[in-house]
Amino acid sequence: MKAWLNARFGTWRGLVRLLLAHAELVTGRLWPFRLRDPAAVRRVVFVCLGNICRSAYAEQVARAAGLHTASLGLSTTTGACSPDQALAAAARQHLPLDAHRACDWKDFEVRPGDLLLAMEVRQAHELLRRLGGREDVQVALLGNWCSPPLPHLHDPFTLSDAYFDTCFTRIHAAVGALGAQLPAARAPSLQRRQR
Repeated sequence: MKAWLNARFGTWRGLVRLLLAHAELVTGRLWPFRLRDPAAVRRVVFVCLGNICRSAYAEQVARAAGLHTASLGLSTTTGACSPDQALAAAARQHLPLDAHRACDWKDFEVRPGDLLLAMEVRQAHELLRRLGGREDVQVALLGNWCSPPLPHLHDPFTLSDAYFDTCFTRIHAAVGALGAQLPAARAPSLQRRQR
């Protein structure tokens, strides 16, 4: 039972946070974190705490899908590398993270048309706080594009390889589903080929 739980949710804490996030989702408390205007999105920006696992991998998936993309951490050291475990998990998904370097919030420029995609509800709330009411950017939860929606994508850092694989698979699926809704966020060369 413990091995199954750890492979699916990372830890008991991961399962509890997911259940709490689901409760907020069904009661409408996550309404502020919906995609309000897909046509206004020019760049997808993935956000987690350290920008070395989840958001770093999501950025690689989005880049491979031809989206304008970036990623950042809410509390990290700019220039930090992804840990070996994340590198190995990304390699198993055939999207290497070797060249990724973390970027801290204070070193990142939020642009008009950005869609900031948090991995956790508390991160989404923190983004709204830091943005101070800006209306030219949107904040959403990446896990809402999973099927079924997973408004909490628990941090795999220091957890099992099995959970890294689960987490990265969920991120990959969510980015794919999201990207299909954002034609204006596509790189120009990809837009020309699709015409």
